[in-house]
Amino acid sequence: MVRLHTDRLHGSVGAPVLGSISFLNEVMGRYPGAISFAPGAPHPDTLPEVDVQRFTDRFLRHVMARGTSPARARQLLFEYGPSGGLINDIVAEALHRDHGIDAPPECYVITVGAQEAMLLVLRALFRSPDDVLAVANPCFVGITGAARLLDLDVVGIDETADGLDVDRLERACREARAAGRTLRALYVAPDYSNPGGNRMTLDCRRRLLALAAREDLLILEDNAYGFTAAAGAELPPLKALDTERRVIHIGTFAKTAFPGARVGFVVADQSVTGTGDDRTLADVLATLKSMVTVNTSPLSQAVIGGLLLEHGGSLEALSRAKSELYQRNLRLLLDALDRHLRDPTPAGVHWNRPDGGFFVRVHLPVPADTELLEVAAAEYGVLWTPMRQFYLDGAGDTQLRLSCSYLDPDEIEEGVRRLAAFLTKETGH
Repeated sequence: MVRLHTDRLHGSVGAPVLGSISFLNEVMGRYPGAISFAPGAPHPDTLPEVDVQRFTDRFLRHVMARGTSPARARQLLFEYGPSGGLINDIVAEALHRDHGIDAPPECYVITVGAQEAMLLVLRALFRSPDDVLAVANPCFVGITGAARLLDLDVVGIDETADGLDVDRLERACREARAAGRTLRALYVAPDYSNPGGNRMTLDCRRRLLALAAREDLLILEDNAYGFTAAAGAELPPLKALDTERRVIHIGTFAKTAFPGARVGFVVADQSVTGTGDDRTLADVLATLKSMVTVNTSPLSQAVIGGLLLEHGGSLEALSRAKSELYQRNLRLLLDALDRHLRDPTPAGVHWNRPDGGFFVRVHLPVPADTELLEVAAAEYGVLWTPMRQFYLDGAGDTQLRLSCSYLDPDEIEEGVRRLAAFLTKETGH
């Protein structure tokens, strides 16, 4: 029998960041009766409205209205399809209408979720071992995991109350140059980031774009949670403010539609020179994609395209009810924390108060490690996510993340009651 030793496999195989999700799934499987604040998954109540046949038929009518024969339109669903995507025009119109992003459909690539978009963008942009990726700290494990797969060096930039620490990013650019390296790109989620829950102010967004222009820096913008902003509190994405095409905008339909479709997108309207013809970065990404997943499922694209068309081609209309549900859950979570963990609050325990997104961060006076998670699950019937995996520097050792997206109101109330009992008893040791 062949036995493969990890010493002969890629270093990412044993990287903790790649095993973090599997670990949480394993713990949830061992404690099925526990109330879990761990998964950042869409609420089940947002899924029953998905009528695959109706949305597929709606997409086919759209294609035929643009001159495609009925036979050819149906054939599109069963072929490989173009690597760049089938629903680019629908997605581009939606982002232009609702978010002010002005990029033509040919500058879009429809991907297998946002995760593929991140991997493709990193592969395209990073050529030299002297190139460095900056990320917000704490950071979504999807981007740091993708960087680990590609052996990229990553530097963390802390967040402030206003969003990313732009001054620290500027120093990181100078430090890289002094070391003979280049800070090539920054990954950031300006709206209610996972896991931090932070939101970048409009002034911070403009300062970041100005710095990117001065430092010749590209920005990878992840907009998975922007739709959860309260009505009237929306801020423009970085891409809508981008006048120099420095922002590569990454999105997903996992939360606004449903995750099982595995459909995301990337807006990459940067010009690529030196090949003898005019190309965009989107063209380059589509070429890379043809060697990774070939294309995104045409059937999945048709469902998402039809779903958007059924909502007037508007992302805002598609996500309005979901946004209200997540706003409700976040209020319930914060209210429950206030009621169950006040008068008195256990010493050293405090939490942030985001006004959107899925996540709340809780600070403890003790390490929030896997051993403590086992105690919470086994003795108190409540699960959460350790924050250590989201930090590059170990700063999250005493923090945990609570996600409210997947739970019902009564589960949030009971879960916080259990969490309060756990924190009151266990964090005093």
